[in-house]
Amino acid sequence: MVKGTGFFYSGYICKKKMSLGIEEKNLSRFIMVGDRVLIKPKSPQKQTKSGLYLPPNIQEKEKALSGYVVKVGPGYPIPAIAEIDEPWKEKREQVQYVPLQPKEGDLAVYLQGSAIDIEFNGEKYVIVPHSAILLLIRDEGLFE
Repeated sequence: MVKGTGFFYSGYICKKKMSLGIEEKNLSRFIMVGDRVLIKPKSPQKQTKSGLYLPPNIQEKEKALSGYVVKVGPGYPIPAIAEIDEPWKEKREQVQYVPLQPKEGDLAVYLQGSAIDIEFNGEKYVIVPHSAILLLIRDEGLFE
């Protein structure tokens, strides 16, 4: 099921939160397709700086969330170029991709509205399109 699907009720659009339960046991067997990124969300902040505890519905209303990149798709496919004028060249049927910026282990800030929730081995993950990622924080040699 897809999170964020809406339905009409008395002229109003009602948002329905749905999630996808995965029965697979091995995360390494997941293959991300196209420009999709698998992210493990960070646990939401439950307390303000002044010490007040936030109720869950306040945390769910945030538009941008953060999490760690677990898997990255191959990228945007490049259309095959026909080489009609050079018949001696070997024809390639292999698809090529423009790679994505995120790498495994990056901290990503993403738009919650574009995320699709899944649950795997009792843990929550989200699948996010590359266009919904606003910011990446990479630790290794960032300011060297």
